[in-house]
Amino acid sequence: MHDLGGQVALVTGASAGIGRHLAHGLAARGATVVGMARTADRLTAAMGEVAAATGARTLALPADVTDRAAVDDAVGRALAEVGAIDLLVNNAGLMDAAEMPVWQADPDAWWAVVESHVRGPQLMVAAVVPGMVERGTGRVVDLASGLSTRGGPIYTAYSVGKTGLMRLTEDLAAGLAGTGVHAFDVAPGVVRTAMSSGMSIHRDRTDWTEPEQVVEMVAAVAAGQLDAWSGRFLRVGVDDPAALAALTPGDDARQLRLRPYGDADPVA
Repeated sequence: MHDLGGQVALVTGASAGIGRHLAHGLAARGATVVGMARTADRLTAAMGEVAAATGARTLALPADVTDRAAVDDAVGRALAEVGAIDLLVNNAGLMDAAEMPVWQADPDAWWAVVESHVRGPQLMVAAVVPGMVERGTGRVVDLASGLSTRGGPIYTAYSVGKTGLMRLTEDLAAGLAGTGVHAFDVAPGVVRTAMSSGMSIHRDRTDWTEPEQVVEMVAAVAAGQLDAWSGRFLRVGVDDPAALAALTPGDDARQLRLRPYGDADPVA
């Protein structure tokens, strides 16, 4: 396992699901873990369980990532209590409550899902990244999805939000060039959680991604093993961190681009 001793990791959506697995896995590797989530009681219990199981220091900071004041307050408390943040994991995000085409969705509920995946990470980046740039080191992981790269008839708000987040990661990485700070899209595969188990597209699934695989990819990022892949899409369960570390991606590999219709396509 990568040794993350001395690092501080801030994980949003840390009270359950993939975020909870990441909090535990990063703590087990020696990191101090700051967990953020909306529900205070569940978050506090989760961070307490992580600390008891790993011996690592944890901090529970209840906050809604789409609330600017709440984010600024939580990050300020984290900096004051545990010090500089080395790793930011933007994991928190909502899923469409109903499986229906975009024109049938409630507009406000639809937009709330999109906001959770775009406004939330952008607010977290605005609060955390300036400190990383000032120190000349730090890494941001945005939890991507296979739905970041393709459309479909359902889960449209989630798809739009995750696609927006993927572009945000690329823009962030481009702006950070030369600063020593890096940003990554990490698609976790399909981990068996309450959310994924309730989705019709996974009803008959048997090949679930193991949570430890997600932790290992994020830990490899935190350890600096994959800095050459900043601004790009990494897929847990398909990509091997050690193999990626031996490669240097070229041009716009693993980034959102239009695919030309042919050699004569003027938009290519």
